[in-house]
Formats: sequence, structure tokens, C-alpha cells
Amino acid sequence: MAVLCKPAIAVPEYVITQDDTLELARRLHKDHSQLRLILRLIENTGVLKRHLIQPIDKVLKHPGLDARSAVYEEESKARVPAVVRKALDQAELEPRQIDLIVYVSCTGFMMPALTAWLINTLGFRSETRQIPIAQLGCAAGGAAINRAHDFCRAYPEANVLIVACEFCSLCYQPTDLGVGSLLSNGLFGDAVASAVVRGSGGTGVQLERNSSYLIPNTEDWISYAIRSTGFHFQLDKRVPGTMEPLAPALRAVAEQHQWDASQLDFYIVHAGGPRILDDLCRFLDVPPEAFRFSRATLTEYGNIASAVVLDALARMFDEASALDGQRGLLAGFGPGITAEMALGTWTSTPV
Repeated sequence: MAVLCKPAIAVPEYVITQDDTLELARRLHKDHSQLRLILRLIENTGVLKRHLIQPIDKVLKHPGLDARSAVYEEESKARVPAVVRKALDQAELEPRQIDLIVYVSCTGFMMPALTAWLINTLGFRSETRQIPIAQLGCAAGGAAINRAHDFCRAYPEANVLIVACEFCSLCYQPTDLGVGSLLSNGLFGDAVASAVVRGSGGTGVQLERNSSYLIPNTEDWISYAIRSTGFHFQLDKRVPGTMEPLAPALRAVAEQHQWDASQLDFYIVHAGGPRILDDLCRFLDVPPEAFRFSRATLTEYGNIASAVVLDALARMFDEASALDGQRGLLAGFGPGITAEMALGTWTSTPV
């Protein structure tokens, strides 16, 4: 069965702390009628620092969509290859052994997708299949894992490379002054992540079942307004409460596999914010410690969109606490409102 191997993660060199963010908000929006609320919301995110691909003074300037698109392409080509090579090394595979590349990103757009450049540059076969996913936002990390799993079920000996490239700072819009937009300015960070799903062998999460669920009539709760200035993030105030309708979907996919979602050994979920994790503890009846990996990602890197689940999983690998046969849940949440869920068992099968 397909095994999700240890992910590789890289965050850029420019750091902004929560104190920096709060001071910027006070300086840039001193006359905002809801400044106190915005400051309190940013403080409550639990995000102590984030990493950016540019210094903050450059982030705060909007040079236009064309210039930002050029930065996205330049930075992705500069930063993705090293992460891909590390993920391949950790899976004990060479580029020519990869049959499919799933590339996810919601913070920039290229056509052809970066997958074509990777195939031409890093030694992948010309026959390597490509699945670029651009519009699932933060849920795309889970979707990438699930599409890799599906492919390996169809082609049991295949290997799939997953790449998540998220430069959220390129979506900063200085004219967006809504509470949701200003909150997002203190929540999102930049990161690149990659992982391999092996068709056979390997150490990691042996994928056993996956599922998707969309909360009806919530498609405008998380969205982009696409304008001449680029992507304008829109966040509805009801989003933090979405775990109440999503928790039954998580329970249902576990029950379909004859597992109890409250009795699993590990949980790797997208940490969109602290309330998401707090509510999951309550609705799934699990202790806060169960989400320690996701919470660490949020604290140290912020919401890094589709890369969250891969970073949280890498932290579980680093903790080295998982034992063969232990069962777990992986899930990404994003626009739709969509949940991409997977069940897996820890295995350390020799390659």
C-alpha cells in the first residue's frame, strides 16, 4: 500500500514576529475604528513568528500584479528544488522513479505550472504526469495527499511527488481594511514543502482511505476576489466555527474504516487558527496534546496554507514517537468550505 514518507520543509530567511505585526498594525491603521478588535484577534492567533520571502518593507509595497507574478516565479524556482531533492532523499528515490508530480499553490499562478519546469530541470522523466492544484487553498495539502493515494491505488507500483509552494506575503493588499483581511495580515506565512508517496516500501503513514466533504452553501466564506491588483483574500467571520459541521465528517470517514476518530494515535490537521484546533479537541473528544504538531506549525510559522499538513507531519517524524501499527488521521480544510481527509497507519517497511 502507498506510504507517505517524511516531508521536507523550508521557510524563507526574513522573519516577522507577532510584536512586529502588532506594531505595524498600530502604525498603519491607527485611525481604524476597529483597531482594538484587530489587535486582539492577531494576539489570539498564537502565531509568534512568520517567515517571508522578502523584507517586510518590500512586502508592504504593492508593485502590481505583473511584478508580483515575476517574484512568485523567481522565488519558486529558487526555493523549490532543494526541498524536492530533500524529500526524494528521505524517500530513498531518484527523480526518474517519480511517476506523478502533484503541485499545489494558491498564492501565485504560472502556466505552464512549475511542474513542467521541475521535470525539465531536475531530471524527471518526460513521461511524468502532472496535477497542478491552484484553487483549493489551505485544503490543497490534504487534497495532494489524497490524489497521490488515488494514483497509487490505480498504479500500485507508482511513486508520487507532492510539492506545496505558498508565498502568502505576495497576497498582501494595502487597501483591504476589513477585519478579516487585517487579521490575515497577522496570520499567514511563507513556506515550501514536499513529500513523496511511495507505491511500496518506505517509512511513514501507510495510506488506507481518503474522503472529501464540502459544507453546503459556504463557498463564499473563504475566497479570493480577483482584481487587477491580484488576489484579495476574503474571510467570513463564521469560518472559525466550521469544525462543528466538519467534525461529524471526520468521524464518518473513520467509522467507514471501522475506526473511532476519538481513539486514534496521531492527528495531522491544517491549523488555520487556534480555534480550529480547540474545537476539534472538543468535538472529537481528544486531548489538546493530540494536535501538538499542528499547533507548533501555527506558532512558529503561522498559517502556511497547503504546506501546514506536511510541516505538521514532518514534526511527527522528528519526534520519533510513532510505532508500527499506530493509526492516525490527516486533514486539510479550505475554501468551499472543503475538508480533505485521509486515514493511515504508521509503518517502517524496509525499501
